[in-house]
Amino acid sequence: MKHPTPQPLLEEIKVPIIEVKNLTYTYPGSTNPALQNVNLTINKGEFVVLTGPSGCGKTTLCRCFNGLIPHFYYGDLKGEVYVVGLSVQENPTFKLAQYVGFVFQNPENQLFALSVEKDVAFGLENLGLPREEIKNRVEWALDMTGIKDLREAAPYELSGGQQQRAAIASILAMKPEIIVLDEPTSFLDSLAARTIFDVVSKLRRELGITIILVEHRLDLVSSYSNRVIIMDKGRIKLDGEPKKILNLNEVQLYGIGIPKVTRLYQALLAEGVKLTKVPVTADETAELLRSTLRHDRS
Repeated sequence: MKHPTPQPLLEEIKVPIIEVKNLTYTYPGSTNPALQNVNLTINKGEFVVLTGPSGCGKTTLCRCFNGLIPHFYYGDLKGEVYVVGLSVQENPTFKLAQYVGFVFQNPENQLFALSVEKDVAFGLENLGLPREEIKNRVEWALDMTGIKDLREAAPYELSGGQQQRAAIASILAMKPEIIVLDEPTSFLDSLAARTIFDVVSKLRRELGITIILVEHRLDLVSSYSNRVIIMDKGRIKLDGEPKKILNLNEVQLYGIGIPKVTRLYQALLAEGVKLTKVPVTADETAELLRSTLRHDRS
């Protein structure tokens, strides 16, 4: 009997959703480019962490994905940017916003209504969707982000983590194919930050949404992502799997704080303890150490 062909995992399906070609951009009034000859392809369903020192061009690059550059920040843009096959230069921001949701660093910049439910419904109402569809989408977005019990709460009454989940829900209700989050946990403690990462990881896993996360806290986020991109001075310097990229010595030259488990791995290696692979979480490190010890005793 002929067996069915196994279906590839999401990470194995290489379907470009963002393509950047020879991109150079300079802000109005500036003489130095914020981005210099950037070439990048992001595939559908990836969870990409974009990191690098302050002023390296991370946020600028993300603004190119939803059309803020060049339609709001004019400046001088050279090269090409395509999102879901649409040229960013040739399509207005309101059209690109249907495919790319942008969650800002400070959620208060996105929440302005008298209740969470109204904030989540705002974008849908502006699209002119039927009332029943708006109701269903709001309910679904609140459920996906775990804040159904906060629907009647005023945004200013919420904690920072709750506000950020409300901001994500307002974007998710628009059903974008890509969600960009620009340092969404910078004002949060580790527990609240992990909750946000759990939410966006769930969206990627269950809905196939492409996640692009600008983040410095690699200790927390490296275990969620399947790709990390390091930028410096407007250029992409390193790009690949977290366990490979973060273990490179040159990462620290760019001022990147590598995860503690990676530093532990390097220290163990220097002492002659060889693990079977590079760990990305504390639990994985502990299991690899136990496995190594069992092997040495046998």
